[in-house]
Amino acid sequence: MSSQSLTFNQAVGGIIEFSLCTVEVAIHTILYVRQVYPADIFVRRKKYETPVYQSRHQSLNEYIAGAVKAIGDELVLGNVEKVVVVIKDKDEVALERFIFSIQTMIAIELFNKDTSVEGAMATASLGQYFRSFMVKLNMIESQLAELPRDGENTFAIVMELREGRAPSATPNKDDPPPWIPATNQHTTSGASERAELHMIRAVDTGVINLSLAVQESADKLRFLALLESALKGEQNQAEASLKRT
Repeated sequence: MSSQSLTFNQAVGGIIEFSLCTVEVAIHTILYVRQVYPADIFVRRKKYETPVYQSRHQSLNEYIAGAVKAIGDELVLGNVEKVVVVIKDKDEVALERFIFSIQTMIAIELFNKDTSVEGAMATASLGQYFRSFMVKLNMIESQLAELPRDGENTFAIVMELREGRAPSATPNKDDPPPWIPATNQHTTSGASERAELHMIRAVDTGVINLSLAVQESADKLRFLALLESALKGEQNQAEASLKRT
């Protein structure tokens, strides 16, 4: 495969492919790895030569695919800054935020968009770097504390736009319903200062930078601290009972 540097159009095309393919696969894998839904509704697949998981639930698959397509439409227009997959509890409280950040490094006029960009990643390397996102994502369990398991956790997909932008892609008749304003607590700007951020992977294409991070919310950490305290209290009480007998 050619080692020619990416042009602006090729880089954007790669990012769109990542949005429409890799992000979609990543969402399925997040839902499996974080046990948002039962493991038996997922099947193991391969993407970018990496084991991933895919839901077998038609309605769930259609929701994810529709949201990712809409994100891709806005990405083409340069409107997207972040895509956030929020895992939330039954009361709509954010527990974890998986944050896909997109940063355009240079601006090129339309008539120059087929010109190679000095310092841009070689075309042959693009798939390899995107593959590394999935490898790191499959290992995320070792970095995160366990989610509360009440069987009622769910998720939402949030698109955060660049300052002063609004969704502007023209929808087709087969597209999902328009975007609605997100609950502030689900967004990155609504996160508490006590939330903990873990970087998963960052890629610099020379034209557009991508990064994937996961944030454990302050509410999740507080719940786990209370649970740990309660368990210690029960353990101490059990030990005291043993001593009395």
